[in-house]
Amino acid sequence: MSITKESELIGMKEISKVVGTTLKRMREFAKVGMSTKELDDYGGKILKSYGAKSAPFETYNFPGYTCISVNKEAAHGIPSKKKILEKGDLINIDVSAELNGFWSDNGGSFVLGKDIYNHQPLVDASKQILHKAIHRIKGGVKISDIGYLIECEAKKYGFKVIKNLAGHGVGKSLHEKPENILNYRVKSNRERFRKNTTVAIETFISTNSTIAVELKDGWTLVGNKGGFVTQHEHTILITDNTPVILTESNEIWSYKDDININ
Repeated sequence: MSITKESELIGMKEISKVVGTTLKRMREFAKVGMSTKELDDYGGKILKSYGAKSAPFETYNFPGYTCISVNKEAAHGIPSKKKILEKGDLINIDVSAELNGFWSDNGGSFVLGKDIYNHQPLVDASKQILHKAIHRIKGGVKISDIGYLIECEAKKYGFKVIKNLAGHGVGKSLHEKPENILNYRVKSNRERFRKNTTVAIETFISTNSTIAVELKDGWTLVGNKGGFVTQHEHTILITDNTPVILTESNEIWSYKDDININ
């Protein structure tokens, strides 16, 4: 979305604060023994309290208010009464919503309780890579250069990227141009980030896989070679300098103080 007037910026700030706050509160609410359906219902109540509508439910008739992916689920996990959270689970919550005609998107992965399965290095890498990528974005920067940065950083940590999941433009709808802000470089893509536009930047960092494949439920994605995937996402406003992080209320970079951002 291209921001052309103050009212549009205010609208984007409002919905971004809503989805960011919802993600933060859901992360804090998650407990061992809770079903992902209970966690999702909690998120749905928060969105409703702000007058916001779940984007995946409204846009795609997704069977939940938010996407909650657990362990080897890479994305688009369906909330379920049968899916019970356990200590050490790797959880991803993705919250997107609409308010007063404006849409925003954010997400984050975290370990529930003690990190008994050593997922934290993957979580931390995803957070740090997103931070580095966002702080390299400004008007005129090639989208493919940010993809190259993300992939190179993942390799430094000993991880891979999921190549068929991507960030995207957002604002007047959930998915807008640019449609594929990928986690790797496509040399033929000459598209550049444009000043005063809003986009959702997200990392998909994995231990084994490079492609996400859909399960028979028609929603849930898993890695083509197994392993685990983490995702972190912010909606930002691009400027001539450091972007404005509209979804900063999710506090994904300060959660548990378990990350050292350089």
